[in-house]
Amino acid sequence: MKNLIYIILFGLFLYSCGSQHRSLKSDRIANAQDDTVRIANDSLEYEIIIIEPGFNLFINSIARPEGYYSQSYLENKNQILVSEYNNRVRQPSRYNPDLYIQEINYEHNIDYGYEVNYLLYNYFVYFSRQYNQSFPVPTRI
Repeated sequence: MKNLIYIILFGLFLYSCGSQHRSLKSDRIANAQDDTVRIANDSLEYEIIIIEPGFNLFINSIARPEGYYSQSYLENKNQILVSEYNNRVRQPSRYNPDLYIQEINYEHNIDYGYEVNYLLYNYFVYFSRQYNQSFPVPTRI
């Protein structure tokens, strides 16, 4: 695959796991593998992989259903959210590097398709709720 979009966050905070027993960490990693969401579009050569405990539950029970948002809405939101997320990755002294691990390669001029945009947007909604992070809400003109 030429281009990949990866979001690999395990929800593990290294600083908070220091005093926990090693088997607890192994259990969390095993649970994270159960919560892996992989969407690949081989014809477009893009994929999104989300490894996050609880994300499957969120997508299946809390998130708005597919089709609720238009693709253009999701693309516009994702462009803003990815830009802010990547800015935070680049500032580890200001933002928690255990939360903001790796930049997301998302280009606004590429059509990733509805499903990739839907999952990426909902990942940001989940991430915001799960880790009490807020992203700027653009104002309408």
